[in-house]
Amino acid sequence: MTQTKYLIIGNSIAGINCIEAIREVDKKGKVVVISEEEILNYSRPLISYYLGGKIPKEKMSFRDEEFYRENKVKVLLNTKADKLDIKKKETHFNHQKIKFEKLLIATGGKPIIPPIENLEKIKEGIFTFTNFSSTQKLIDYIEKNKIKEAVVLGAGLIGLKCTEGLVERKVKVTLVELADKILANTFDKEASQILENALSKLGCKVIKEDTIVRVEGVRRLTKVILRSERELPTQLLIIAVGVRPNLDLIKDTPISFERGIIVNDCMQTNVKDIYAAGDVAQGKDFLMQKNSVIAIWPIAARQGKIAGFNMAGKKVSYEGLFIMNSVELVEIPTISFGITNPSNEKDYEILIKKDKENNFYRKIVLRDNRILGAIFLGKIERAGIFLGLIKDKIDVSSFKEDLLSDEFGFLILPAEYRKHLVKGEGIEV
Repeated sequence: MTQTKYLIIGNSIAGINCIEAIREVDKKGKVVVISEEEILNYSRPLISYYLGGKIPKEKMSFRDEEFYRENKVKVLLNTKADKLDIKKKETHFNHQKIKFEKLLIATGGKPIIPPIENLEKIKEGIFTFTNFSSTQKLIDYIEKNKIKEAVVLGAGLIGLKCTEGLVERKVKVTLVELADKILANTFDKEASQILENALSKLGCKVIKEDTIVRVEGVRRLTKVILRSERELPTQLLIIAVGVRPNLDLIKDTPISFERGIIVNDCMQTNVKDIYAAGDVAQGKDFLMQKNSVIAIWPIAARQGKIAGFNMAGKKVSYEGLFIMNSVELVEIPTISFGITNPSNEKDYEILIKKDKENNFYRKIVLRDNRILGAIFLGKIERAGIFLGLIKDKIDVSSFKEDLLSDEFGFLILPAEYRKHLVKGEGIEV
């Protein structure tokens, strides 16, 4: 039986940041990584660019083979951990076992598959879009069958980035979204409409307040049927309604979970020596003051680093972060963070500035003179300042009227807060 001091299940950004943190503290302890992926590592946010042919496979990696050699890390690719024995501190995989002292579970998320009639019967033409493997299969299918049209189910971030990649491949896309707007979780109706208009100019169709209830075809997909009974002929369907934490490994163990694996400020689970980070973890939400699953790259990176330090014996607490998405969609730079769609707007103050003709939109959400969230479309250069104001819980009453100004920047901030931000030669925001 193989033994290791540190076992990391998952080799994406949380796992890699865990490795780096461990090696800052412990240079010699054995580290083993188990990964279901077929390649060493890659930046998941880049899969849409790979789909669109904008970036080659070899450019997707953010740590090369030398990284693993230098850090003396053994990586088991194409390997699924299928059982976790808490009492014996063992993980089972491929009819083998590995014993660990400290474990990080960074299994990420898996695509949500909604109930669709006949889905299991169709063997060709239906894909998800969450990792490199699914993206490569999608590319191969498009090229082999010379696909010119596709249906994407879900107009959230995954669905829109997939749509962008398909458009780059000259594939005409019909988006089907259950909500009454695209990017329903992070954007309001006005911001969503700007992006929808941009999609229309690219030749994309958007069907809202509807969903797919049935697929048809003999082995290969030929059409999808919507709840409204509308039929869409297509040879390609991408299901992109979202992801959920991959909890398969821990469901028959004492490890506590709700939506994700519950962790404390050290990213440790309720079981000693077992940690979780990334899209599978339910960690501290800075704004909501509760534990939440926030499946975004920067949070996975931070959580992985915190877990690694604590696994190696250096006590570090996770300060908590909040949801943030920074991405270019249909050639429009966008950033959204924090609370952007408050359920009861009467309890909040909302500032808006817009120029739809030029794809510009800015929305600031405040309560008690403190910023809780924002949406930026078009001009996003100063968004980092707003992130700092949220994190530091700054009272903005003295400069609130300047928040929407094009001139708003560092020099408009109160002098005392500017001093707090200035460190040495740089500025932290």
